[in-house]
Amino acid sequence: MTVRVTILGSTGSIGQSTLDVIARHPDRFSVYALSAHSRIDLLAKQAVGTGAAVVVLPDDAAAVRFRAVWPNGVAMPEIRVGPRALAETAADPGCDTVMAAIVGAAGLPGALAAARAGKRVLLANKEALVAAGSLFMAAVRDSGAELLPIDSEHNAIFQCLPHDGRASAPQGPAAGVRRLILTASGGPFRTRNWSDLHDVTPDQACAHPNWSMGRKISVDSATMLNKGLEVIEAHWLFAMPPERINVVIHPQSVVHSMVEYEDGSVVAQLGQPDMRTPIAYGLGFPDRIASGVGLLDLAAGARLDFETPDLGRFPCLALAFEALRAGQSSCIALNAANEIAVDAFLAGRLRYTAIARLIGDTLDWQAQQTASVIGSIDDVLELDRRARAFCRSIHFAP
Repeated sequence: MTVRVTILGSTGSIGQSTLDVIARHPDRFSVYALSAHSRIDLLAKQAVGTGAAVVVLPDDAAAVRFRAVWPNGVAMPEIRVGPRALAETAADPGCDTVMAAIVGAAGLPGALAAARAGKRVLLANKEALVAAGSLFMAAVRDSGAELLPIDSEHNAIFQCLPHDGRASAPQGPAAGVRRLILTASGGPFRTRNWSDLHDVTPDQACAHPNWSMGRKISVDSATMLNKGLEVIEAHWLFAMPPERINVVIHPQSVVHSMVEYEDGSVVAQLGQPDMRTPIAYGLGFPDRIASGVGLLDLAAGARLDFETPDLGRFPCLALAFEALRAGQSSCIALNAANEIAVDAFLAGRLRYTAIARLIGDTLDWQAQQTASVIGSIDDVLELDRRARAFCRSIHFAP
């Protein structure tokens, strides 16, 4: 019997890579449901090619578009519409594994629904942990869900830790582990001073030297806010306190992350900068399955470099550590402010160097608010809404 997979965000880069890996193992996996927000034509092609039983669309207009581009003579999948349908599909008994690959806070309800339903959750959505880490990990533990991180760094750490064949939520740091070391490429501005980046364009910020990613995550990589979010994720995924999580810049992106043990041993996971590797690991765990990724030629690379990140050059990384130490409300505000700031930058309404300023102002605002109790997803979404409203109230002048 095949493993039935639902892909939330199937038209994005992670979704497409997931479908590529699944297609290599037709006897092992089948696609149950797909979702997309805007690339409706591509979603229809994916549904035809995989025979998906269900598609989830954001609104009625998208559903009309989907029906219009659906080919004649081919059985149409069940069409579900709206955020509630997305969460219900993530929890649907028709699937076994859920790839949570929707970018941003919009992906949180679906990822949480999958965790509560006891699915194997392949987590590529950062916000599920950044904004709702305590809720999400509690859901995994309470339901007995399996949680496989798909971000290359967290997947690397997971591979470097001991396992008993099941991806359960940890109750505390793994025995014998001294610290986690996340690697970062440094992005396209690794060697440039912050003061020289005032006139950076979106295209320049999205020109990542090693990875092919969407525009939002590419900007996050350039600012290293992405790495800051990963630090917060690592805190929740591996029950590791902030002071035992480090970041090093590794321009070659060959070593994806490391685990240092108490005896001084450092275990690293290496590979090509191709997201199909962690996706295949998550789909097949505990087995290793073919991903389509080529051989790693270490001799051709010739060298592996590491350096400590300059927080003056990457102020967003410092802000993420600040938010993690301040608590979950600040992490929600950090993520909300970053989404608003990056969207404004990509639209040409905000200078690149103002992204960090806007995030910092939002964290300052959050610190002055009455302490919030984060007891439900509604609490998370309400604080997220308030933080976004504050960000939008700030004049985006350079």
